[in-house]
Amino acid sequence: MRILITGATGLIGSTLTERLLSLSHQVTILTRDTQRARRIFADRVNYWPDLETQTSLDGFDAVINLAGEPIADKRWTEQQKKILCESRWQITGRLTELIKASENPPAVFISGSAAGYYGDQGQAVVTEEETPHDEFTHQLCAKWEALALAAQSDRTRVCLLRTGVVLAPKGGILAKMLPPFRLGLGGPFGDGKQYLAWIHIDDMIAGILYLLTHPQLSGPFNMVAPYPAHNEQFSAMLGQVLHRPAFIRVPAFAVKLMMGEGAILVLGGQRAIPKRLEEAGFTFRYFELEEALTNVIEGKQRDPSLA
Repeated sequence: MRILITGATGLIGSTLTERLLSLSHQVTILTRDTQRARRIFADRVNYWPDLETQTSLDGFDAVINLAGEPIADKRWTEQQKKILCESRWQITGRLTELIKASENPPAVFISGSAAGYYGDQGQAVVTEEETPHDEFTHQLCAKWEALALAAQSDRTRVCLLRTGVVLAPKGGILAKMLPPFRLGLGGPFGDGKQYLAWIHIDDMIAGILYLLTHPQLSGPFNMVAPYPAHNEQFSAMLGQVLHRPAFIRVPAFAVKLMMGEGAILVLGGQRAIPKRLEEAGFTFRYFELEEALTNVIEGKQRDPSLA
């Protein structure tokens, strides 16, 4: 397939691009920093510096849109919230324009979103049908999704990736959590009862490929493992895998002081489950948090005889 990818140098995008190349797909990536991208992919992909000079996406079989400013890297000032939104909305809107302008448009448009679409859902089990809470993360994701869905037609199907916390060997949430946890200074946030919907990077990539190659699938998909964990459980398991204590609780007021409005990212959560993905026949490799953490931290597969 000929595939256009945005966000190809990010946590998910870089792993996905390598996987697509290994499967002999032809990949074009959109990147403002071509020099940095070339250090990663060399001449194995084609490079587009922008979308403004393009008039259509004729010739592509698929578009995978993963671009966006990292949501947890900076405090949510009004300016930063604007950056978070525009970094997603502008590219997605432009991709939709180009798909609609194509004489032979891509057969599938897979576009990013997040489990944050639902807002803080407390202890409720969250499927793709759950009514969202109207807060910033929902507002960001709702428009992001709407812009992508506008590309849908009888010739282009649209799949939305409502992604949870991605567990990967490098980058993502673990890059921030591992240093204090390795020092024995880790622990849960707030009361620790909030749910964390997680997914192993291998399952994330496999899930995207599944959506790419199953033409009957469209709409939103919770890209999360089947068994989300309480923040307290996640912290305890991470400490166990690292053989370190993990009981230093970070009070809610301290998180709010550090992160402001963005504290909802760690003090709130979603007990999201991958209902539509599993109903479609997708099989997860990593169901258990312990096995997923052991794999990404130590590069080990758990001995099935110990189950």
